Amino acid sequence: METKYIFVTGGVVSSLGKGIIAASLARLLLARGYRVANQKLDPYINVDPGTLNPYEHGECYVTIDGHECDLDLGHYERFTDQRTTRANNITTGRVYQSVINKERHGDYLGKTVQIVPHITDEIKRDIKLLGNTGKYDFVITEIGGVVGDIESLPFLESVRQLKWEMGRNAVLVHLTYVPYIAAAKELKTKPTQHSVKELQREGIQPDILVMRTEHDLTTSVRRKVALFCNVTPDACFQSIDCPTVFEVPIRMDEQGLAECVLSKVGIEERPKADLSAWNNFLHMIEQSTEELRIGIVGKYVELEDSYKSINESLYQAATYHHRKLKKVFISSEGLTGENIARKLDGLDGVVVCPGFGSRGIDGKFVALKYCRENDIPTFGICLGMQCMVIEFARNVLHLAGANSTEMDSSTPYNVIDLMEDQKSITNYGGTMRLGGYACHLKEGSMAAKAYGTLDIVERHRHRFEFNSDFRDQFENAGMKCVGENPDTHLVEVVELPGHRWYLGTQYHPEYSSTVLHPHALFMSFIEAAITFNKEK
Repeated sequence: METKYIFVTGGVVSSLGKGIIAASLARLLLARGYRVANQKLDPYINVDPGTLNPYEHGECYVTIDGHECDLDLGHYERFTDQRTTRANNITTGRVYQSVINKERHGDYLGKTVQIVPHITDEIKRDIKLLGNTGKYDFVITEIGGVVGDIESLPFLESVRQLKWEMGRNAVLVHLTYVPYIAAAKELKTKPTQHSVKELQREGIQPDILVMRTEHDLTTSVRRKVALFCNVTPDACFQSIDCPTVFEVPIRMDEQGLAECVLSKVGIEERPKADLSAWNNFLHMIEQSTEELRIGIVGKYVELEDSYKSINESLYQAATYHHRKLKKVFISSEGLTGENIARKLDGLDGVVVCPGFGSRGIDGKFVALKYCRENDIPTFGICLGMQCMVIEFARNVLHLAGANSTEMDSSTPYNVIDLMEDQKSITNYGGTMRLGGYACHLKEGSMAAKAYGTLDIVERHRHRFEFNSDFRDQFENAGMKCVGENPDTHLVEVVELPGHRWYLGTQYHPEYSSTVLHPHALFMSFIEAAITFNKEK
């Protein structure tokens, strides 16, 4: 079957959930037996989001091949249970960088390099890259931003050209917002009409409309939208607010979104969808009433998207244990020895989050000391694991001033130090230890029992590592190094065997957790938190 391309654009306002709609549509097509890939085009000029502050763009996600990318790729992986790569995320910065490199190399034979055709040709090449592999029946490409944004124009022009070139093999789904004016008690479709007109000005006619709303859209409202937007009534769908985003695929399927897409691309024989595993997960959510309180300690807690994958991994694991997750966000900046007992009171487990820099680091040490001494199930991820090591060095090994050289370059005990291959690097973007690396676990360890195997591959995003010069001191005092890279012997996992659950990973297990396959460590951590809750 020739690859079909589905483009997802957004209008009216940002943050409507284009990524969720794109991921949901992928789930519905996968449930029908089709091979599907998701892709995100981001209009910002950064080459990737790796150097962006989480407050700017939320979490920076990392693919298995080591590409720092948009957090929507996390949605794609969680919904589809498929791994993404650098081909699944393209930014304006990457496009321009590639075109400029080609120009410097002389590839354009002295021609004037322009937005059209050179930039748009590069974008079209990137869009078709996945389809050209022959591995996919559908490639779903989400265009970041909102129609009308200046920076999105080259992407939209590329989509216009592709729709013209591909004919029925290309479909455009446009997500808009239908606000409800409480004073008038009316749903207003004018923003949607204007958004579609913006698309039409760029020469693009949407094939399908998905309207985000807080209230049910009546048949008359849908007909009105269809009439003014040149879309058939049966191609107008509503995306009403749901208790959880995981309901969206089911709500879309009930309305026939996948059937509409298949019809638009000329597929008449349509296999029946198998959504049993997905519905089983939703059933577990509905049946999970007993609350489990997990503290999330970090310096970006004001914005939940900063720790999106961790939040989702905890939610998935709690659901599979038939528990209703109650996340308690705790700013590490405000934690002191005087208030820590009150701040962590009533928690069943604590996650100490990743990050960079010294802001809020002392609060993480305070939290970890309290959790270790009071035997609270604790999970340290990346910098969280490094903080576990530093706190243990200071308060158990009594190495006064022990620290990471990231925080204190003159520390007398550099228990966390810059990786050897990072010492000559001056550029920040895309230069960390990134992507999947092997790890061998020690037999009988808590980590090995959780995974059910001794050899794993997990994704990384860091520059600093556990300093193996201190390994024997830690091991002799009770902190065991139970996971290491078989090639470099980099310490990947530490744990305290005598505790309920006190474990840290240098890697990011949250990147590998999906709806249908929750991560083994999060499952083990939640199990320990439930046991602790019962004991209390």
